[in-house]
Amino acid sequence: MYPMETERDLLLAREGWVRKFATEAAKAGEYARLYEELGFEVRLEPLDPEVADNQCRACLVENCQRHVVIYTRPRS
Repeated sequence: MYPMETERDLLLAREGWVRKFATEAAKAGEYARLYEELGFEVRLEPLDPEVADNQCRACLVENCQRHVVIYTRPRS
């Protein structure tokens, strides 16, 4: 399973970013537009398979290029 909070999440949280969810890269633009319409800044980060447990890592390594993690923060 992909952990609830990663080192990357903690670093970005210091800048006000909140991890929302991981999704297919092809759909990320659609989600980003929706969050932007709601008044948020959006940041897309690559999925890091190294932070997943062993059971999920193999699948993520194969598919991580097709997935991203969406972070948002209120627009300043």
